Amino acid sequence: MPSGQFWIEVLRFSWQALQANRVRTALTALGLIIGNASVILVVTISITSRDLILDKIRGIGSNLVYAYYDAGGMDEAKANADYVKLADVEAVREQLGSRIAAATAVMNTMDRMVVDGRERDVRVLGSDEHYAVVRNLLLLAGRPLDPSDVALRQKVGLLDERLAKMLFGPPSAAVGQTLKIYGLPFTVVGVFKERTETFGLSELGDTGAVLIPITVQRLFVPVERVDPMYVQVREAADVQAVSAEVERILTSRHREGARYTVQNLGAILDTADTVATVLTLVLVLVSAIALIISGIGIMNIMLVTVTERTREIGLRMSLGASRRAVLAQFLTEAVLISVGGGLLGILAGVAVPVAVNALQQEVRVPVSALSVIVAFAVSFGVGIAFGLLPANRASRLNPTEALRYE
Repeated sequence: MPSGQFWIEVLRFSWQALQANRVRTALTALGLIIGNASVILVVTISITSRDLILDKIRGIGSNLVYAYYDAGGMDEAKANADYVKLADVEAVREQLGSRIAAATAVMNTMDRMVVDGRERDVRVLGSDEHYAVVRNLLLLAGRPLDPSDVALRQKVGLLDERLAKMLFGPPSAAVGQTLKIYGLPFTVVGVFKERTETFGLSELGDTGAVLIPITVQRLFVPVERVDPMYVQVREAADVQAVSAEVERILTSRHREGARYTVQNLGAILDTADTVATVLTLVLVLVSAIALIISGIGIMNIMLVTVTERTREIGLRMSLGASRRAVLAQFLTEAVLISVGGGLLGILAGVAVPVAVNALQQEVRVPVSALSVIVAFAVSFGVGIAFGLLPANRASRLNPTEALRYE
């Protein structure tokens, strides 16, 4: 019999045998359905979570490097001289040139303001026109600081969303209002918020803040202290090198022994990526165990099937069926169960993220093509691996003894 005709006959007999026991076949395939759907969903959830976490971290600032003086136990006089200065920020701009998109300085203090009918401490930040871009702030109303505000020492300010709501209600209502900072009237020109929440861990704090030109802020602080200096690097691949250059520039401009902390988000991003990868591997391993258990179930059912169909096998072999044909039929039955269950599991696993994407647009849930390929390959492998033993047992039955089996 030609090879093609042989396999057509094998598939026909296998399909008829599975249809004769539909409930058993469906229950056997159920494990593969659940296992494959789990693999795809686990990988999908892991990728979505990782991308969401990494996007949140990147949202703090694109290719961000930040630096500040590490005072340690230094006495006040030396610390005052070693603080990062405005001239240091200018030196970074000049020496790094086109390698950076912007560099900005932040000076922060506290001032007393009347909020909700009582006085409270409010953070006052001094910076320039580059701050909003470098820190990836979202403007809710009005305008950001511009170069003329800084150069002309304009008494203008931007409120963060929390402070604006406490003082004036909606962000749009705050624009144009006047409030007193350091006892002087400042005009509110805009309202902003962090694009990615830092939960009070940044210089903005969590109690409300107002942003004013750094040239104005400098008039009200006794010591010139930039804390921190932010640098936005043009190329992500250059972040580490720029971090080293910023540290070199700072140490070269101050006394020997002065220590500066220069950090970037690269280490945090790498850590988050590593944690997500490890978590994915662990969850995939758990799903793989489920697939293996399903494979064992297929093997057990096929062994039972071989026992139940012993007389059938003996009859077929006595009529001329070869051991190869019997082996192929039972192996094909196992593969059909595993692949059929695997395909249904893949469809179920893919349907969930597709449905989620159709119902909402805020978070994009990707479907991993690799997880689909792996799930199908594992299903096929499970059918071969766990169907081989019962198929081999069926092909080795003695026809005469099989015919006498009760």
